[in-house]
Amino acid sequence: MMPDDAMMQPVRAVAGFMATLDDALVSDCFADDVVIVENFAPYVFRGTDAVTRWQAGFHGHAERLDGLVVTFGAAQDFSSDGETVYFVLPTTWKGRSGGQAFEEDGGWAFVLKKQGPRWKIAAYAWAVTALRRV
Repeated sequence: MMPDDAMMQPVRAVAGFMATLDDALVSDCFADDVVIVENFAPYVFRGTDAVTRWQAGFHGHAERLDGLVVTFGAAQDFSSDGETVYFVLPTTWKGRSGGQAFEEDGGWAFVLKKQGPRWKIAAYAWAVTALRRV
């Protein structure tokens, strides 16, 4: 089994926010109790204001970034108990940092929880596996 469109919706919303810095895209895609692991300080975001602090942190992280485009590979290691799912997405980001083109490969691990009819992100962790200046 693989993540379906409903499971991918909050993932695409987060990626859309990262590409555009449009805060509205992530207004309702996270669970109430969330943990986010990122490659910018303070690296672990958790608690009642985790999403707000993560958004602010990403805005700062993205000051030198533009033209971000994301592509996802096939999900790996998918498992589910019916109300919670886990999967990893091979992910490539392309864009510019300080005017220099780059490609960044990574693994994006997600835990989603079913809340009503929707899936919401309960946790994610990002890990860069390769960075190329192009």
